[in-house]
Amino acid sequence: MKQYNAIKAKHPGALLLFRVGDFYETFGEDAITASKILEIVLTKRSNGSASEIELAGFPHHALDSYLPRLVRAGQRVAICDQLEDPKTAKGIVKRGITELVTPGVSFNDNVLSVKRNNYLASIHFEKNTTGISFLDISTGEFLTAQGDVTYIDKLLQSLQPSEVIYCRTAKALFEHNFQESFTTFQLDDWVYTLDFGYEKLTKHFGTQNLKGYGIEKMTAGITAAGAILHYLEVTEHHQTGHISTIGRIEEEQYVWLDKFTIKNLELLSPQHEGGASLIDIIDKSITPMGSRLLKKWIVLPLKDKQAINKRLDAVEYFSKEEELMDQLLQHLKQIGDMERLISKVAVNRINPREMVQLLKALKNTQPIKELLHKTSCGITQQLSDLLHPCEHLAHKIEAELESNPPLHLHQGGVICSGVDSELDELRKIAFSGKDYLQQIVERESQRTGIPSLKIGYNKVFGYYIEVRNTHKDKVPSEWIRKSTLVNSERYITEELKTYEEKILNAEVQIQALENRIYTELVITATEFIGQIQQNAHTVAQIDCLLCFAQNAINYNYKRPSISEDKALDIKAGRHPVIERLLPIEEQYIPNDIFLDDSQQQIVIITGPNMAGKSALLRQTALIVLLGQMGSFVPASSAHIGIVDKVFTRVGASDNLSRGESTFMVEMTETASILNNLSDRSLVLMDEIGRGTSTYDGVSIAWSIVEYLHNNKKSRAKTLFATHYHELNQLTEDFPRIKNYNVSVKEVNGKILFMRTLQKGGSAHSFGINVAQLAGMPTSIVSRANEILGHLEQDKDRAAHQKRVKDIPKNNYQLSIFDAADPVGEALKEALNQTDINTLTPIEALMKLNELKSILQKKK
Repeated sequence: MKQYNAIKAKHPGALLLFRVGDFYETFGEDAITASKILEIVLTKRSNGSASEIELAGFPHHALDSYLPRLVRAGQRVAICDQLEDPKTAKGIVKRGITELVTPGVSFNDNVLSVKRNNYLASIHFEKNTTGISFLDISTGEFLTAQGDVTYIDKLLQSLQPSEVIYCRTAKALFEHNFQESFTTFQLDDWVYTLDFGYEKLTKHFGTQNLKGYGIEKMTAGITAAGAILHYLEVTEHHQTGHISTIGRIEEEQYVWLDKFTIKNLELLSPQHEGGASLIDIIDKSITPMGSRLLKKWIVLPLKDKQAINKRLDAVEYFSKEEELMDQLLQHLKQIGDMERLISKVAVNRINPREMVQLLKALKNTQPIKELLHKTSCGITQQLSDLLHPCEHLAHKIEAELESNPPLHLHQGGVICSGVDSELDELRKIAFSGKDYLQQIVERESQRTGIPSLKIGYNKVFGYYIEVRNTHKDKVPSEWIRKSTLVNSERYITEELKTYEEKILNAEVQIQALENRIYTELVITATEFIGQIQQNAHTVAQIDCLLCFAQNAINYNYKRPSISEDKALDIKAGRHPVIERLLPIEEQYIPNDIFLDDSQQQIVIITGPNMAGKSALLRQTALIVLLGQMGSFVPASSAHIGIVDKVFTRVGASDNLSRGESTFMVEMTETASILNNLSDRSLVLMDEIGRGTSTYDGVSIAWSIVEYLHNNKKSRAKTLFATHYHELNQLTEDFPRIKNYNVSVKEVNGKILFMRTLQKGGSAHSFGINVAQLAGMPTSIVSRANEILGHLEQDKDRAAHQKRVKDIPKNNYQLSIFDAADPVGEALKEALNQTDINTLTPIEALMKLNELKSILQKKK
C-alpha cells in the first residue's frame, strides 16, 4: 500500500488501475467509483492495521472491456503495471505507470469511434486573440488555429473534441466563453507560454523554426500546440513519431459556419430524437478514414472556386464511369483503417492480426493506383500519383507473417516456416514431441515386456512413465519412482528429463525468436509511416468523392455551377434529408429560390406553420454547403455565387440552466449574425421576434429586415420566414425586398398544404386550422374562430393596415457608435477595456464620469 500511495500521489486526479498478479485492483475512492461505473463488486481489505480500505478489481485480461467504460464515463485512467517478473523479483515487485488514458488520448479500439476523430483540444487565451490546437493521437493529425473567441467556439463545435485542456488560471475565462460541456483538464501556467510551446514544437519536429508549417507568427496557436505535446509526456505517451507535421486551419479558406448554424442545420447530429442529420444521409463512405474526412468537409466547406471545381470534376467523372466506381469500391472495402493501423506501428502497439490487415490495405492500394492512373480526369490522376504501394514492406509482411496469425504475439505461431532456420529447428523439437514419445513407449515396452506402459505429463514433475501395479516387478532399476497411485506407479528416466528440458527450452527460445523477428518487422514498417499516412489521406479523399458520386446517381443530384458573382439561383431544390425520410408514396415538393445583391436581396416568406417555410430555408443553406464542399446537389440546377458565411436563426430553445429564456437565446443568436455580416453572407431567419409580444416582435423583425437591406458594407442574401404579415409592407418601401408565400388551399374550412413557393405575401396564418389538424378539442377550435371573427372586423383591419403604412421611415442617420465617428470609437475602446466584474462602486462612478467627459467633447 505504501507503493500504491506513492504512485497514486503522482496522478491524484486519475483513477489508478494497480496490477497485482493476474488482477487490476482499485482502492479507496477509486474503488467506489470503479465499482459504480463497471458494476463490479466492492469489497474491503485490511491494511495490516485496524483500518480497512475499499477494494474493487477485475482480471487483467478483461482490461480492454472495462477500460473503455471508465474513459467514456469521463475518467482519466492511470494503468500501473508490474515492470519486472514476479518470479525473479526480490521483495515487492517494481511497478510504474505505463499509460495514462484520457478521453482525448487513447489508442484503444474500444474507446475510439471508427467514424469520428478522437481530438484532444488545447486552448490558450491571449489579450487580443485565442489559440487552439487539435491532436488525434490515434491518427497523428495535428492542427492549430487562432482567432477571436467566436471563431474558436465555432471550431470546437465543428470538430467536437473528446477532451479540452487549458491553463489553470484561465478557468473563469474558459467557462464564460464556451458554454458547451466538455471533459476538461487544467495545466500549470508555465506550460502555456510561447517560449515553452515554440521549443516543444521545434524539438519534436527537429527544425530550427516553424516557418515551413506556416505557423511561425501564430503565437497563440503555437502556445496551445506546445501544451498538447507536453500533455502527451504527462500521460506517458512518449512514442510520437507518427505526429510528423502540424497543419494550419486557415479561416479564410473555409465557409464560416457558427455553432448555431451547425446545430440549426443539423449537419452532424439531429436536434430531435429519431431524426437524421445531413451526415447520416450523405455518408456512403467505405473506409473509416473516408467517414472522418467527410465530417471535416461538411463543417469546413470551401470558398475557392478552383478547389471546389476539382472535386466536382472527380464526382462527375466517377458518376459517369460506374464500372470504374464499382471496381474502386471493391478495393476500398478491403483497406480498413489504414490510418490508425500505421499509428499503432509508430507506438509499437500493433498486433499480428492488425499487421496482416495493414498488408491487405497495401495490396489493395496498388490496384486503386493503377485504376486511377488510367483515367482521363486531372484530379483522379493526381490522386493516383500520391499513392505509394510500399512494395518492400508488403513483401516482407507477406513472407514473414502467417496469413491467419493469433491475436497476440505471445500465443505463438506468428512467424512463417522458412523465415529463420533456428526457429524451424526449435519448432521440430517442440512440436514433433508426440512422435518421439511414441518411439520411447514402443522401445521401452518391448525392452521391459510391459504392454500397458504409457507416458504422461503434469506440472509437478513433468514427463513420467506410468506402469500398472500388475507389471511393476518388470520396472528396470534405473527408473526413478516419483509417485504411487491406487492402481499404478509413476517413474521418470534420465532420457525423459533431458527431452523435457529440450522442449521447455525450445518453447522459451521460440517465443524469444518470434518476438525478435516480429519486432524487426515493426521497425521496418516504421520507415513507411509517412508514405502510409499519405496513402490513408489520399484513400480518404477518393472514398469521399466516390460517396458524392453514389449520392448523385442514387438520388438524382446535379452538378452545381460555382461562380465568383453574388447570385444564388436554385431550380427545383429539395431538402436532402427530408426527401429521404418521407414515406415511399409521398414525393418531396421542389422549389425555386433566387437571391442576389442587386434585385432580390431579401425574400420575406409568409405562410402558416407546417406549410414548409423552415424546410425551404434549411434546404437552401444545405444546397449551398453541399455545392461548396464539392458535392452534387438535390436540385434540377443550381448556380451558386460563392458564399463565405452562412448564418441561421431557426427554431427556438430555452437555455434555462444558464438563466436565458427563449427570447434571450433568439436575440443572442440574431445579434451574432448582424455583427458578423459580410458581402457574400447567406442569412436564414425563421420567425424572428416570436418569443416576445406581438408588437415588440413585429418591431424587432421589421427593424432587422431594414438593417439587412440598408447595410452599406454588406448586402447579405437573406431568406426571412415570418408570421408577421405586416412585413409585407416593406416591399413597397425597399427595392431589393420581395414577398413570397408558401401556398395553401382552403377547401370547406380545411386546409391543404401545397408546399409551393409563389410570389406575393400571405395575409392569413391559418393558425386555427393547424390547431384543428393537431387534434385540438372541437369546442376550443369553434371558440377560437368566433374570437378571430370579432378581431378581424373590417374597420379594425383597415385601421391596422393604415397604421402599418404610416410607420415612420428610417432616416438612417449615423449613430454615435458608427465606425465613422471617432468619439464613438473612443467610447467603444473605453468600454472594451473595462472589466465590470472587478470594479468597485467608487471606480464604477469614476469610469462613468470618464465616459461622460468623452461624450461631452463631441458636443
